[in-house]
Amino acid sequence: MSSNLRASANSDRRVILPLPGNEIFARRLVEAGRWELGALETRRFPDGETYVRVLSDVADRPVYLVCTLARPDDGFLRLVFAADAVRALGAREVALIAPYLSYMRQDRRFQLGEAITSKTFARLLSSSFDRLVTVDPHLHRYSALAELYTIPTLTLHAAPLLADWIAAEIERPLVIGPDEESEQWVSAIANRIGAPYAVLRKVRHGDRSVDVELPDLSQWKAHRPILIDDIASSGHTLIEAARKLPLGGFQRPLCAVVHGVFADDSYQRLKALADRIVSSDSIPHESNAVRLAPLIAGAIASAEESQEDIIRHRRPPEPLDEVERAGLDSFPASDAPPWTAGR
Repeated sequence: MSSNLRASANSDRRVILPLPGNEIFARRLVEAGRWELGALETRRFPDGETYVRVLSDVADRPVYLVCTLARPDDGFLRLVFAADAVRALGAREVALIAPYLSYMRQDRRFQLGEAITSKTFARLLSSSFDRLVTVDPHLHRYSALAELYTIPTLTLHAAPLLADWIAAEIERPLVIGPDEESEQWVSAIANRIGAPYAVLRKVRHGDRSVDVELPDLSQWKAHRPILIDDIASSGHTLIEAARKLPLGGFQRPLCAVVHGVFADDSYQRLKALADRIVSSDSIPHESNAVRLAPLIAGAIASAEESQEDIIRHRRPPEPLDEVERAGLDSFPASDAPPWTAGR
């Protein structure tokens, strides 16, 4: 192969660039997509500000930053700085893979003066990236991410993966959803594996106060109860359901969720009531059992094959100045720097 052909092939190869804490997920993406793993250097200055340096060659290449956006406030500026740095270095495309997408719940103004943070956050991400890939965002009053984001978005669903895990690991499952709104999602999972299903009635009194009412499940007592949800944040719904199922004559349930946020001590409280807790790896956690990287890599490859260019490029790459041409190593910023279908 000639040097020109090698250069062309290299420029088409996607660079997967993990933000701190996302390295394992990024490596799995690279393995699934046969892409190239990039590297960032980040640290804190003494005054608390963030230092970001891109260590990989990204010029004229598509770059996907990988960053789960659980607990986003601590790392959002670092993510935006990295996106700008990659673009300034001449990346052809700057995209974000966020297995978990935050700031989706505040989708209306409930009290006078409240910020509708879902809209603000979407505007900020749309201004920094050319496209977004995520899994099961918490769409409630929005029918699609396109109502919020001005960049192309790829929304993937983990329900089939949860269903396949349950089918492989659990005999005679009874799939149980957290509320009436989950019935379509729960029924799709149950139908995929040929299992019965039921949904609970949830009465929410606030962010951390939830009552759960169980329907008559007596005909399914010989089955293994599997509580499923798309997200476990405060965990109160799952905790209440897990507490009540044994009172109805069932064995301790297994809990399966897509996004395991598990705020505060919710995981420990649920673990005391459940036989096992399983989550996808959208958020790194000890409960991770379902890997999303193959799903994401396959979807990106399929989208790339089916559409030539639907990317909204935020702005063209910036030319290198004299200092940058001289080499980044020669100009340190400070001291030597020591990442369902069926729903």
